[in-house]
Amino acid sequence: MKKLIAVVMLSVMLAAVSPLATHASEAAGSEVALGVIAAFSIVTWPFWALAAAYPVTAYPPTYPTPVYATAPAPYYAAPAYTPAPATPAVQREIIYAHGRHVLYGDGVTTAYRWVWVANPPPPPPPAIAPPAPAPGAPPPPPTN
Repeated sequence: MKKLIAVVMLSVMLAAVSPLATHASEAAGSEVALGVIAAFSIVTWPFWALAAAYPVTAYPPTYPTPVYATAPAPYYAAPAYTPAPATPAVQREIIYAHGRHVLYGDGVTTAYRWVWVANPPPPPPPAIAPPAPAPGAPPPPPTN
């Protein structure tokens, strides 16, 4: 019964705010608006009566519980791994007669840097030995 009253009240409100009812109420008064509401109620009463007699309840559909069969796991071959080609060796020293350039860094985490390294100076020439005394000359005096 509550549902029927709610439906009737809703239809009355919809008819009252419809443009036809508004236009009619301005032209001929509120009697025309009530006539529109009555006509709407008379025309649509079978639909509302059916809706009240057979309420539609929306239940979610139920399905049987699915049964899962355990199938054997498919065999996947591991992808062929090909190692990256080896990077060519970097020449880290360039040698010259008077020194060499040395390359520092790996180019990834530390930038490459060439450093000049000079060769150490050559050792001094050996001390010149005093000339040997001529044969028959007196021996040199001893030094104290």
